[in-house]
Amino acid sequence: MTSLLTHLRDRRLDAAPTRAQSTAFGLSGFPTQLMAQTFSAFAVYFYVSHLAVPAAWVAAALIAHGILNALLNPVIGALSDRIRTPWGRRIPWIGFGIVPLVVGFVLVWMPPELPTGGLIAWFLIVVAVYDIAFVVVVLNISALFPEIFRTTAERARGNVPRQIFAILGMVLGTAGAPLLYDSIGWPGMALVLGAVCLVLLVWSFLGGMVERRVPEAASEAMRFRDQLTYTFANRAFVPYVLGSLFVQTSIAIILAAVPFYVRYSLRAPDGESSLLLGAIFVTAIPSIVLWSAIVRRTNPRTALLWSVAVFGIAVLGYLVPTSVLGAALVGVAVGVGVGGLLQLLEVVLAQIIDEDAGRTGHRREGAYFGVNGFVVRGSVVLQAIVAAVVLTSSGFDAALEDAQPATVDGGIRLMLAVIPLLFTALAWLCFWLYPIRRRDL
Repeated sequence: MTSLLTHLRDRRLDAAPTRAQSTAFGLSGFPTQLMAQTFSAFAVYFYVSHLAVPAAWVAAALIAHGILNALLNPVIGALSDRIRTPWGRRIPWIGFGIVPLVVGFVLVWMPPELPTGGLIAWFLIVVAVYDIAFVVVVLNISALFPEIFRTTAERARGNVPRQIFAILGMVLGTAGAPLLYDSIGWPGMALVLGAVCLVLLVWSFLGGMVERRVPEAASEAMRFRDQLTYTFANRAFVPYVLGSLFVQTSIAIILAAVPFYVRYSLRAPDGESSLLLGAIFVTAIPSIVLWSAIVRRTNPRTALLWSVAVFGIAVLGYLVPTSVLGAALVGVAVGVGVGGLLQLLEVVLAQIIDEDAGRTGHRREGAYFGVNGFVVRGSVVLQAIVAAVVLTSSGFDAALEDAQPATVDGGIRLMLAVIPLLFTALAWLCFWLYPIRRRDL
């Protein structure tokens, strides 16, 4: 144990990361997204359908979960920037957070036999542990990205494995979890996924998470109030974070609308939603490599504007199809844009952090990723508002099942195509106002 701590204390990155380090760092995207996707896709279903907890109570608990997550991001980000240890600023957070994160995730699916009130209390407590640990680990991993990879070319290459692993984690969380809980039960699913996530996170931590030998931050940490002041006064960050919010809202609306689109517009079985989502994510994987090459030959702003444009134009195609195959082909085009967004958003944010460090003398990756995480949580609220307004105004009534009025089809297509296009147009305008037009500072 002592030798491991000494190794973690003494290792530092002096030059560009090796390919093995980049791959190990990127591996973290798989377990974090696997846990996040499994939780978001099945937690409500498990507690409401299998444990008979009232849906309203679960919804209230998830609202509390969302508020906690949003508030934790800027606080933990600022604390991470301020703390100085012999092991660095980020490494201790990640190292101490991995086990509570995995344990919290596993316990979500393994409640003891309790009455309804006890199950709600269990859910609140366990999700709070999981949520705090998730923010601690994932935010600090994200904060390491601009430090490990220092040029646009390094970041473009280094982000490829991370985003590809993240997409694979999303796919397994959506498609693999049901296969596991059908065959070995919910506790068995939790233990299998938890063991996989623990092994991969430790592997990534030991092999790819390393800080620079000579930190660029000033020796005196910045006060929390000054952190927020400098962050929101940054002329590059404000249009970036608003654009990021609008992009995330567009994607959230599409993911929420697809099941309705498949059932009520395309008149196909519910299970075929996976074909539409699969078309997006499978296409996004090679697209990440494409956009990596584009940003290395242009600059982050130009590449991001192109990817947003491709995404926005592609989503409009959902107005046309009358079959699952046609909608899946539209999803292929959407996936090209999604790949660009996954690849480029963090590259642009890293550039903002570089520019801020030049002005303030502080490297504040934690603050920027934390505030960004706080703001983009608003996409969940905006998505819920859009879905509620569109479905209500179009006359949707769940009690009618498949016999919905004709206006529902138009409303769903509006929600899947036109409204995401409007949010994407706002995002494009924000990124057009982004002032940093060089590839490297």
